[in-house]
Amino acid sequence: MKVLILNGSPRKDGNTSLAIDEIAKTLAAEGIDSETVDAGTKAFRGCAACGGCFEKGKCVFDDGVNEIAAKFKEADGLVVASPVYYASANGNLISLLDRLFFSAAFDKTMKVGASVAVARRGGCSATFDQLNKYFTISGMPVASSQYWNLVHGREKGEASKDREGLQTMRVLARNMAFLIKSIALGKEKYGLPEKEERIYTHFIG
Repeated sequence: MKVLILNGSPRKDGNTSLAIDEIAKTLAAEGIDSETVDAGTKAFRGCAACGGCFEKGKCVFDDGVNEIAAKFKEADGLVVASPVYYASANGNLISLLDRLFFSAAFDKTMKVGASVAVARRGGCSATFDQLNKYFTISGMPVASSQYWNLVHGREKGEASKDREGLQTMRVLARNMAFLIKSIALGKEKYGLPEKEERIYTHFIG
């Protein structure tokens, strides 16, 4: 069992990394492997709505999104962590997620998702809600913790002083591990939920 972690911070070994490391260590203690991709240090262009992924089965832009999609496909869970900029996630990360979730055609049903927001002070709740939307339109259960999944810190390393925030990360990781293991058992006994043929409606016409 494995979790893919996307680090949306452009700062190497910053406070977002501290939060992620707490999650990864706890997952390992629960017998779950993890891999972290430093998505915040790379440049991802936005979606062009070209529809090319419908024909190719992958994004037409070769800037790393397709490689991440392959890792996501094999993972049982996905953690997306971002610093807060203007009460939102890193725009570069959002460009990645838009294209990742739109162009990756594989079934994401019952892969467990979790989002993490890191900030000096405000904007964490808005960022947390923003990131969770990717999971909730993809049939992915969202892992929760004892509080919203957020950690506070401004200067490099300050998040290590946020004892409640780091505890929240550990509880999140344990809950995520439990969900992944439980879903694996459920799949074995009951299979995945029945799928209906998708209905598409439009507001005009």
